[in-house]
Amino acid sequence: MSEELQPVFSIERLYVKDLSLEVPHAPQIFLEQGEPEVDMRVSTNNEKLGESIYAVDVTITVTAKLDGERTMFLNEVTQSGIFRLENIPEEDAKLLLGIACPNILFPYAREAISSSVTRAGFPPVLLAPINFEAMYQQEEGNA
Repeated sequence: MSEELQPVFSIERLYVKDLSLEVPHAPQIFLEQGEPEVDMRVSTNNEKLGESIYAVDVTITVTAKLDGERTMFLNEVTQSGIFRLENIPEEDAKLLLGIACPNILFPYAREAISSSVTRAGFPPVLLAPINFEAMYQQEEGNA
């Protein structure tokens, strides 16, 4: 088998594409007591940038509310990566872009969320692992 036909999957770059944190009711919210309701939303996206080069985004939005109405904080991060996929069958490439790449990006996004929430004066938010395979299969089923 020639060297040129070997499959290649590599990370070219990892970066934070977008990061925002809002604490709309500060400073009063820090004086209020109660256990917040934390809601997390996750989405993924990928696009082809060029020959064998793809961009993949994982966007996580975390909202914490007191009594279901007063927002303590809203934190959103889009963690992105540029990946090289060469000599990989299209079906396998779709799986890598939809499952493997988000799995690589998620720990970075989780750290960005935890760090920014802590810097805002709140206890860290520790996000549970996400099953990107199940997300991918659900999206493919809806397509």
